[in-house]
Amino acid sequence: MNKWQVGDFTVTRVIEIEVAGGTKFLLPQATPEAVRDFKWMAPHFMTPDGHLIMSVHALVIDTGERKIVVDTCIGNDKEREIPTWSHLDLPFLDDLQEAGYAREDIDTVMCTHLHVDHVGWNTMLIDGKWVPTFPNARYLMAEKEFTYWQTQESDAGQKAVFADSVRPVFDAGLVDLISLDHEICEGIWLEPTVGHTPGHVSVRLSSKGEDAIITGDFVHHPCQLARPDWCAVVDYDPTQSEATRRDVFSRYADTPMLVIGTHFATPTAGHIKKDGDAYRLDV
Repeated sequence: MNKWQVGDFTVTRVIEIEVAGGTKFLLPQATPEAVRDFKWMAPHFMTPDGHLIMSVHALVIDTGERKIVVDTCIGNDKEREIPTWSHLDLPFLDDLQEAGYAREDIDTVMCTHLHVDHVGWNTMLIDGKWVPTFPNARYLMAEKEFTYWQTQESDAGQKAVFADSVRPVFDAGLVDLISLDHEICEGIWLEPTVGHTPGHVSVRLSSKGEDAIITGDFVHHPCQLARPDWCAVVDYDPTQSEATRRDVFSRYADTPMLVIGTHFATPTAGHIKKDGDAYRLDV
């Protein structure tokens, strides 16, 4: 469990899954042979033989007054297309409680986008029904993102995700549809980082002169700092996805901005540094 202090804000990482390998379906160009020369990635982000290490986790922002969960992982008990993500039975809520947050304490859930591994714990299975996991929270979703996935009928897997992890909280009246630059509260706002999905956002924090960004999936793995042109198979618009990475990396390189990766393995956060014609992550 990692924690970071950003001025008056505390950010706590609650891990659902952290594994090495198995990323070929996501970043097929990032083969062991292709990444081994990125020495700065070892040992945190790749194994000695070049297999990527990735994480699925939630991030809790505690302002002292607000308790905000950014992205809610895969979730338990759900039928998923990826076999290792299907019908999970993991202690995520117990780990959240151990971190100091009961699910009833959370007042805001921010979904950077609506893919399977970012909305799963929006709901939980009780007596055969999907009910909101965080009953006292407002669930924030970009209106552009919600509208797009609401109308998708051809993607059976994503349709199921919407049905069990998005629609139930909407029907419960807990969803606020927001703009891509929405201010959640003083010092916490959204930054549009589209391309991975039509309404993808990252979360910016600023307090007492300290700054951080929670990436969402505009970047999945630190190897994309070295190769911004490597796009995820599931990117909605690969050209825009690459352009977004290049823009964000160039703006925040060699600055004090703390970058907290939504899928970056332990230690998860660092600073972008210019590295020749590309970038690296210093942790």
